[in-house]
Amino acid sequence: MNDFITQTWSWWFSGIVISAIMFFLIYFGQSFGFSSNLRTICAASGVGKKIKFFDFNWKSQIWNIMFLLGAIIGGFIAKQFLSNDVPVQISTSTIQDLAKLHIAAPTSLQPVELFSWDAVFSIKGFLILAFGGFLVGFGSRYAGGCTSGHAISGLSDLQLPSLIAVVGFFIGGLLMTHFILPLIF
Repeated sequence: MNDFITQTWSWWFSGIVISAIMFFLIYFGQSFGFSSNLRTICAASGVGKKIKFFDFNWKSQIWNIMFLLGAIIGGFIAKQFLSNDVPVQISTSTIQDLAKLHIAAPTSLQPVELFSWDAVFSIKGFLILAFGGFLVGFGSRYAGGCTSGHAISGLSDLQLPSLIAVVGFFIGGLLMTHFILPLIF
């Protein structure tokens, strides 16, 4: 059973599972998105008494909080009990592109030059993570949702603002990859 769970699964299987979940959520009138959990957590902690944005019926979003907790617990279980600690397989051209940025080929899921305690406690690493976190938080609020909310839920609902947001995500990713990252590294 462990071999079955830890094997690489095909892209189409994930697509079927995501589609089934989306049909289920649409049927019950719900929408998916992780960034909305921050608003729900703030409302549950009582911030809504002081800030109007957080004043809503947060109990209607408990299912989304459970999804968030499930993702965290599932990630922990997958890492602790189901991972085989084999480095991620990436193409030679990607390794060459990373080398140009002075980033070694990852020995795990992410490069240590960006995601390690040494990087976090360096001034450059801290500023990159803090500024990146600010941009993600501001961007998800400004865009009315995060990448998962727009790309999965919004596009499933055929919402034009989500299509515009997803196109913006891709343009931003391309700009970051080809212009901004080379300036930083």
